[in-house]
Amino acid sequence: MVEQKRYALFLATLDSEFVKKTYGGYHNVFVDTFGDEGEHWDSFRVVEGEFPEEKDLEKYDGFVISGSSHDSFENDAWILKLCDIVKKLDEMKKKVLGICFGHQIIARVRGGTVGRARKGPELKLADITIVKDAITPGSYFGNEIPDSIAIIKLHQDEVLVLPETAKVLAYSDKYEVEMFSIEDHFFCIQGHPEYNRDILFEIVDRVLRLGYITQEMADSAKATLENRGADRKLLETICKNFLKGRVPAN
Repeated sequence: MVEQKRYALFLATLDSEFVKKTYGGYHNVFVDTFGDEGEHWDSFRVVEGEFPEEKDLEKYDGFVISGSSHDSFENDAWILKLCDIVKKLDEMKKKVLGICFGHQIIARVRGGTVGRARKGPELKLADITIVKDAITPGSYFGNEIPDSIAIIKLHQDEVLVLPETAKVLAYSDKYEVEMFSIEDHFFCIQGHPEYNRDILFEIVDRVLRLGYITQEMADSAKATLENRGADRKLLETICKNFLKGRVPAN
């Protein structure tokens, strides 16, 4: 009998009413994107101080750290606790997929610098350029490494200085670090592989109502998805291959 794979999702964000009503919460959004049949996924609402016991970390095959509206460079108690957990996972060489805020937290833990984005926030579908020379053919990217990937972006912070041991895998015209890896157990993406058009549009409408963005920025964000979509299937495959230690057959 094959032992059931177990994964833990660290949710650094709360469920919006839209996400609860449409998907049943962000847990389901992430599991639908990165999960496979027969796996067990646990969620921990780290933004509310919910964490696994340290003794239970070993039972998980991999971890995912979500995005957040909070700044990864702040020192709130739960953020410091999350950093401590990531340090433990680093020592254990556990596979961790960091997304947006999670991407920045991993950089912070490994000695990098994170802060407010130097060229301003981003809220749209954007192309990131893949550093093909940094990726080994046959790795979790597969043998056909793309020149670029379209991904939904929603952030106001960035990795300013990469940890010494990190390898940049993608960049864009606005940000030097869109994707990076450390050894074989940390894989980090500034964008959101789990987001779709509806999730982005609802967030755009919500932050517009709250006065965080202008109507012009909201219209511009939506316009980027008028004629094309994110490369969600490709991103899902890459992330799954990493998280589950798969080497693609192609």
